[in-house]
Amino acid sequence: MLNRYARALFTRIFTPAAKFLLARGVTADAVTIVGTLGVVLGAVVLFPIGELFWGTVVITLFVFSDVLDGVMARIAGTTGRWGSFLDSTLDRVQDAAVFFGLMLWFFGAGDFHVAGVAAAASLVFGMLVSYARAKAESLEFAANTGIAERAERLVATLVFAGLTGLGLHPWALTVVLILLALASAVTVGQRMVMVYRQARQVTGPESTNPEAHGS
Repeated sequence: MLNRYARALFTRIFTPAAKFLLARGVTADAVTIVGTLGVVLGAVVLFPIGELFWGTVVITLFVFSDVLDGVMARIAGTTGRWGSFLDSTLDRVQDAAVFFGLMLWFFGAGDFHVAGVAAAASLVFGMLVSYARAKAESLEFAANTGIAERAERLVATLVFAGLTGLGLHPWALTVVLILLALASAVTVGQRMVMVYRQARQVTGPESTNPEAHGS
């Protein structure tokens, strides 16, 4: 949802920066990789030592590379399957780093294990959301439904992580993570139902493909 409404706005904001970088020989792939490294370092270095606010600031700065690289690719005319694959794969790396960093803090010096479990659940179900769509699309089904897409999950997590770093009680972030995990689980279910209905239309109630249940 956020992606649809914000894309036009962010394209206008980042177009000057995209043109500046392209004019100096920087590629969209390079921005994708640097942005991912920044997010990962902010999450797995600053979060585990309790710097939730500054970790959020660093992650937020670098996470905008996910918008910038797309604008650069469109301007340069280099959009394609490789760029899409790289971007999607590194998005998963970024997401995992954010939740993993929170887990390290809450299971370690943060000593708030409930929040750690909630972060772990958010990580697992968030990955399942992405996997369900990717697998469906590899089988030529659509699975773009759901109440918890990546942008919403990331924004909610970073906002409350930053506020926790400023003194908000960890229970607030814990509740958000629990809700995100539940919403992600629902999204997985929604996508499974969506694909099941499409599969029934194509193959009928019983598939005759002996490899239908393979991984």
